[in-house]
Amino acid sequence: MQRFMITDSSDVVRKVGKRILSELDFLVSEAGDAQEALVRCQAEIPDYLIVDAGMEGALELISNIRALPNGKDVKIYYCVVEADLRKLMAGKRAGATDFLLKPFDRKILTAIFGNRAVAA
Repeated sequence: MQRFMITDSSDVVRKVGKRILSELDFLVSEAGDAQEALVRCQAEIPDYLIVDAGMEGALELISNIRALPNGKDVKIYYCVVEADLRKLMAGKRAGATDFLLKPFDRKILTAIFGNRAVAA
């Protein structure tokens, strides 16, 4: 089972994302801030990571994850509220794999990740 971490300061976003992704057969963990996410990733690196762009330390978190052993293998989705080119480029420079528009829902998460949970 592939590991997935959702890093967002919103409890609601984390809970909804966790419920949907768990139903898609991911083993999902949560982090409420960048520091908590980094500590958890140092203990066990996930296969996928959603990082909220609006969270303090989001870009540093992405860079720090990339610097970890096996950190280059994590598929990091930088979660933005709007398709702001400046924000998207900052995420890409920090090491984001791709982007995810917020708010996301079951349809979006299933379309993006539905066939990946068991693909390992």
